[in-house]
Amino acid sequence: MTQKQRPVGSGFTAASTADDVLKGIDLSGTNVVVTGGHVGLGLEMTRALSKAGASVTVGSRDPDRAAPALAGIERVQAGRLNLLDPASIDAFAVRYLDSGRPLHILINSAGIMGGPLVRDARGYESQFATNHLGHFQLTLGLLPALRAAHGARVVNLTSGGHRVSDIRWDDPHFTTGYDGMLAYGQSKTANILFAVELDRRWAEAGIRGYAVHPGIVISTNLGPLLAEGEKRTQWLSDDALRAMGLIDESGRTIIDPERGKKTPQQGAGTGVFAATSPLLADIGGVYLQDNDISPLGTPQPIDFGTHDDIPTDVVPYALDPESARRLWDLSERLLQG
Repeated sequence: MTQKQRPVGSGFTAASTADDVLKGIDLSGTNVVVTGGHVGLGLEMTRALSKAGASVTVGSRDPDRAAPALAGIERVQAGRLNLLDPASIDAFAVRYLDSGRPLHILINSAGIMGGPLVRDARGYESQFATNHLGHFQLTLGLLPALRAAHGARVVNLTSGGHRVSDIRWDDPHFTTGYDGMLAYGQSKTANILFAVELDRRWAEAGIRGYAVHPGIVISTNLGPLLAEGEKRTQWLSDDALRAMGLIDESGRTIIDPERGKKTPQQGAGTGVFAATSPLLADIGGVYLQDNDISPLGTPQPIDFGTHDDIPTDVVPYALDPESARRLWDLSERLLQG
């Protein structure tokens, strides 16, 4: 698996935007689902994919609140989707299947990060349940539409933060010793392992899986589980953002794409690259960053106190095929309650 983790020479850079990546690509007739496609990176991907001709369905906990953000974007509609609610996930998938449309691209973009311990109605830790398990259930529910596309891609947004934690096989829901960033790291490792096993299982059906690190974009809606529409970055003080090298002394966002600090437009680039690039036609089950396949990195500690030169290349445990199979089996059991 790890031998595929070599850049393909895309010609793009860390600063390339979603529009740059999609230049010259015609997505007319392409159907796309983007979870959280009305905020942050999801909104930028929705906008860019629509501009290239795609029809986009956005999954949102509150479609009425999503509507203003989506106003003016062509061929877009919003559907109710709460990734912590299994019934909501099933209902979204059924509505899409009932439309009779094939699904060419599924971008699992929505997510939460850090904060105090929150559990869903099943008792599952909310970051694992939202970032991984909800998307796992949604993807399985949409499988008939993905098959009907006769060539589809599933893109999971992950993070270089996967380096914080492998899967906690003995206690994935933190029944003891909760740590918000450890839980986030586990969920981001799960996003990668899910893409690896999806690609192994479904590639013969023409469905390929990808995991994408978009970079550090502090203006996205990523943050603890809040009421939809609240500012997700409020959990980080200006002092914390300044210590992390993300804002300057005046409170202005620092943009330095070569060090991973990106605008939303730049952060959305790798997601749409994974979703559309012809360079990936015969490659799947890989982790991408900066608009190309990431080289394989070596594990080393991450210090979230600074975002200067934090390593984000994928590490071997996040690509391990046995772990990927094990996570898939665990996820199926967890969906059964």
